[in-house]
Amino acid sequence: MKVLIKNGRVVDPASGRDERGDIAIAAGRIVAIGRVAADFTPNRTLDASGLVVAPGLVDLAARLREPGHEHEGMLESEMAAAMAGGVTSLVCPPDTDPPLDEPGLVEMLKFRARNLNQARLYPLGALTRELKGEALTEMAELTEAGCVGFSQAEAAVRDTLVLQRALAYASTFGYAVWLRPNDPWLGNGVAAKGPLATRMGLSGVPAIAETIALATLFELVRDTKARVHLCRLSSAAGVALVRAAKAEGLPVSCDVSVNNLHLIDVDIGYFNAAMRVTPPLRQQRDRDALRAGLADGTIDALVSDHTPVDEDAKNLPFAEAEPGATGLELLLSLALKWGADSGLSLAQTLATVTQRPVAVLGESLGSLGSSTGRLVEGGVADLCLFDPAAHWTVTPAALRSQGKHTPFAGYELPGRVIATLVGGHVAYEAQRG
Repeated sequence: MKVLIKNGRVVDPASGRDERGDIAIAAGRIVAIGRVAADFTPNRTLDASGLVVAPGLVDLAARLREPGHEHEGMLESEMAAAMAGGVTSLVCPPDTDPPLDEPGLVEMLKFRARNLNQARLYPLGALTRELKGEALTEMAELTEAGCVGFSQAEAAVRDTLVLQRALAYASTFGYAVWLRPNDPWLGNGVAAKGPLATRMGLSGVPAIAETIALATLFELVRDTKARVHLCRLSSAAGVALVRAAKAEGLPVSCDVSVNNLHLIDVDIGYFNAAMRVTPPLRQQRDRDALRAGLADGTIDALVSDHTPVDEDAKNLPFAEAEPGATGLELLLSLALKWGADSGLSLAQTLATVTQRPVAVLGESLGSLGSSTGRLVEGGVADLCLFDPAAHWTVTPAALRSQGKHTPFAGYELPGRVIATLVGGHVAYEAQRG
């Protein structure tokens, strides 16, 4: 299949390219960018006039709910959501049921995803068996099965000796460990600690739940030299600690969720369960620090933290509702909104969901590492075509994800995905206009 994309604004943050041009695709790879040979005969031509042609988005945090939570989401529905959002590569945490602690489970998930011929799936393996924080998993076997790193998802390793051994083992073999910094004793509340949580009678999660966990992790990283990715920072104090750790040269990276980048605790309103997310929404000073940290590179990537939740689990009193929100279809638009608010160029904005997440994944991508999240001749043709001038209203019922709950329901957002290509295959196409 040969595809020609004509007249688009080609934006590639990795190379600094931002120019009008054509892209020729053959056998799943980009064969020309800019000028296309006159004898190139496409089977399909896409007119990208008025559109941005960018690398497919890379999302470092998306739960697809298989296996075990099919009532909340299935690979078919969540991959369709990824395509509609322009996300061509995604990382899924290991907190499925059963958890991804056996090679067979990982291989089955990757096989299912590959057969759908949509987004490329990169699973995280469980760091400990059944995510119990006790016995380590067989990391070498899980890596062979396709895991790009190891995580506990939301389950903490309470025993620091176990965590130290896990990091030491991972460091020996060059594996990355992905952890959300949250002290398990201080971090059990349902809302960010502060005047609002007190007034509403909601149990609070103080910022020190994050900073204490970060301080512990940084000490263990100094000791073990392990490569650690910190998932979903939420506080100004946490950003400051990460900034200092990076200045020291520690091998750490981090990301932030679209929820915490845009929303604050007062958005909870009158106990709106759609705002029940993890980590909890904090105060405005925290949000401002997260936005600044993402802009200056302290925070490496922006993630959707896509977590589909069904009606029965969400339509409950705030403190009892299951935390989570659908986000794959909103990632691009929420990135564009943040970029515009922050006065960044389009390339700088797109880097947080393309080039910079790929840098986090590093060598775990294997041969795809040289072309994922970027546009390069000879590289895989994973692309997102979107209309930067279009605005759309977030209507939960219209989302392709099986999970319809989002804190951004009713928001008008910029940027509309028109087409998504994976390996040169047009996996998603929307009507223009």
